[in-house]
Amino acid sequence: ATLHTIASFLFFMPAYQEIWQRGVVNAIGRNLMPALGIWFLLFGVVLALLGLCVTSLEKHQAYDSARTLAVGLFLMSLLGVILMPDSGFWLMFPAAIALYRLNAKQKSL
Repeated sequence: ATLHTIASFLFFMPAYQEIWQRGVVNAIGRNLMPALGIWFLLFGVVLALLGLCVTSLEKHQAYDSARTLAVGLFLMSLLGVILMPDSGFWLMFPAAIALYRLNAKQKSL
């Protein structure tokens, strides 16, 4: 999440400056680069929140919820890879698989 957010500022700083210059509120309109920049930035926030959820699920041993989340992440990533093969969606597969395996491992104990 942190790297995603840092990368958003590296890749989209001109777009963020344009948003700021337009006054922020309703500043994107139909401009593609500012829109991409905002989605990239906000997805970093979503990743951080998701990390907090996974940590909580693991801490409270909510393995059924973790399994559901793992399947959802895997399917979302699969769709992301199909739509945009040159994206970072590939990086979610190991996390989804590890979360799924954690669930299966804990159930077998």
